[in-house]
Amino acid sequence: MPGMVVFGRRWGIASDDLVLPGAFEIFIRLLWWIGTLVLYATHKGRFDCHSGAVLHGYLVVLLILLAVIILSLCAIVYISAQGTIMNPGPRRSMPALVYLRALLYIPEFVWACLGAIWVSDDSRGCAPAEVGVVIGAVVASWIILLFTVVGVLIVFDPLGSLQWRTRADEPLGLRDLESSQSSQLFDRARSLAARVWECRLRLLCCCLPQDDSHRAAFSSIAQLFSGFFSDTDLVPSDIAAGLTLLHQEQDKMEQCRDPDNVLPHSPSSPIREDLELELEKAAHCMQFAVAAYGWPIYIYSNPLTGLCKLSGDCCRNRNVEYDLVGGDNLGCHFSSILHMTGLQYRDFIHISIHNQIYEIPFFVALDHKREAVLVAVRGTLSLKDVLTDLSAECENLPVQGVSGACYAHKGISHAANYIYKRLVNDGILSQAFSIAPEYRLVITGHSLGAGTASLLAVLLRSVYPTLQCYAFSPPGGLMSKALADYSKQFVISVVLGKDLVPRLSIPNMEDLKRRILKMVSNCCKPKYKILLHGCWYEVFGGTPDDFPTEMESRREEALSQPLLGEESLLVHGSTSYQSLSSDDSPGHAKHLPLYLPGRIMYITEDGPSRRPCFSQVRYRAEWSSEVAFGSVLISPRMLTDHMPDVVLHALRSLTSNRAFSLCPSTLSNSHLNVI
Repeated sequence: MPGMVVFGRRWGIASDDLVLPGAFEIFIRLLWWIGTLVLYATHKGRFDCHSGAVLHGYLVVLLILLAVIILSLCAIVYISAQGTIMNPGPRRSMPALVYLRALLYIPEFVWACLGAIWVSDDSRGCAPAEVGVVIGAVVASWIILLFTVVGVLIVFDPLGSLQWRTRADEPLGLRDLESSQSSQLFDRARSLAARVWECRLRLLCCCLPQDDSHRAAFSSIAQLFSGFFSDTDLVPSDIAAGLTLLHQEQDKMEQCRDPDNVLPHSPSSPIREDLELELEKAAHCMQFAVAAYGWPIYIYSNPLTGLCKLSGDCCRNRNVEYDLVGGDNLGCHFSSILHMTGLQYRDFIHISIHNQIYEIPFFVALDHKREAVLVAVRGTLSLKDVLTDLSAECENLPVQGVSGACYAHKGISHAANYIYKRLVNDGILSQAFSIAPEYRLVITGHSLGAGTASLLAVLLRSVYPTLQCYAFSPPGGLMSKALADYSKQFVISVVLGKDLVPRLSIPNMEDLKRRILKMVSNCCKPKYKILLHGCWYEVFGGTPDDFPTEMESRREEALSQPLLGEESLLVHGSTSYQSLSSDDSPGHAKHLPLYLPGRIMYITEDGPSRRPCFSQVRYRAEWSSEVAFGSVLISPRMLTDHMPDVVLHALRSLTSNRAFSLCPSTLSNSHLNVI
């Protein structure tokens, strides 16, 4: 629901967000009140120390103050638990309770100061228990006040001072603005939001050089973020509740899906032997994609022995090798790459550890086992790589011989052009093929490295027509449809399970936002119940909750206005709110669709989604299409399935246990199961 409006501004917290923190504070203050009451009752009339009268008065006022605070918190928790996410009508009194609670901080602060003065000056001769209670009260008060200040800073919304002006005779509800006024307000809101996001990025990346390329990236990312977040009036807890509801909804749909409902494949679909062959090649290339991450992934994969194995190599003086390993002064990256690939030093042509925005590390080596000149590109490992990932605007990428619109992810396209210039202009590939002229070119990478490798393969295809690219967990919003179809001839994308990144594109995120809005606006349970059940479901599993929905008096524009404030969504005469329809969406700029590269090899777990800990996992593989990755799947595995070591383990499991590696539809050579 919209953020609560108090103290003349909108905040990043809703009136139904105070149930759980309020209940926790009640528990703490109740223990505090009981302890103080017990001490007062056992020592009543026996405060014989130097300032016993002062202590007696202090404890009496403290008990009264704590009782009033507890009662106010009980009222806040009770009112906050009323209504639903999109029906704040029963919580109209919440701002008044917040003002009352804020006023109670003043006497609490004063009493904490007086308690500190009494302990330091007048507590001589008093019983240790009496002094200890006062000290505990002072410390507890200061801790609560500190957490309150931190909480206020967290929920502070820099854009909260924006207010929608309405005509005096306009009824409370949706604002019927003139089109010119509406356009001006939206432009002003988005412009200010872009500046706020740019300031946030600069603060987050304060350790990076503030040169022109970084400033351009900050501006581009800020425009993207402001455009995505400014057209919905939701707080973070609403998004969390929406994701919880959406996960359970997706699980219900998955349980109801008919496993026998398969789609017949076209005559050109790959056959079983092709899938087995590509699995073998993918498993082999994945170890190079993992190795490109250098020593961090090596130590992560070998937590007990990795540091010991690398320590000697890192400190060894290898002056003759520094020309090969650009930017790696200690040789740790190179040593870990040697360990993970099993290659010899003489097999490497070039290793670049140079890392800037749009410039990512890579290495070139001779893979004698597969007779290939192998280029491995590193995935996201630094803040600069994150900025490259987030530069998600479309940029033209003209490719000779490709008909149709050719465009790609801006940041990854720049990274691919950087490596292309290094490989071609610096003669790195020429040097490699002068050593092994009969070898073919193979390019690989994971995550950001997979996207860069795919676009690099597109750029190099005209010069090296036999090249192959293996992209592991590539970003979904990568290239246009024309480039994606062209890349099917030489790019294999490998996606594991419910990995978020291959499903991550601006259109997909817009679709996710619409679905979250629909879920939260339809659900008629209080938010705290949704979140509590969601936490239980994520940790312990069980049956997805069949949340009832409110369907009365639908208004689709209610959530599509930025920074409205809670009162703008009150619907008089109705206890419900509408949801966004599945076909309509909030007004926002349309983004060009981007797709995964090449043919897509989809790996899933064979068996139930929830299994006992430490049980062995079996996988299956199948050919899929980009249509299967047109929406984000909410799952605890959406991040773990993206980890390079998890993808490598799945591929090795498939190739070592082929009897279970292919799905039944693929083994039959007559069907292609599209999930």
